[in-house]
Amino acid sequence: MVMTKDERQALISKYQLHPNDQGSAPVQIALLTRRIADLTEHLRTHPKDHHSRLGLLKWVGKRRRLPAPLPGSHEP
Repeated sequence: MVMTKDERQALISKYQLHPNDQGSAPVQIALLTRRIADLTEHLRTHPKDHHSRLGLLKWVGKRRRLPAPLPGSHEP
């Protein structure tokens, strides 16, 4: 399912570090995690969709390269 503008804003506001934050690592990790979950559901119903599977692997790799939050900080 595609993430609506309102859902995206709610996710950003939940993980932002300050009021104008839209691109910090926790926000990016939260957005990528949501997109990965949506694409995983798609691949469960369409197991032969190899092009989407490659996109999923690309997003997982991008999420892994983002810096991990420090322990005790605001985590997604």
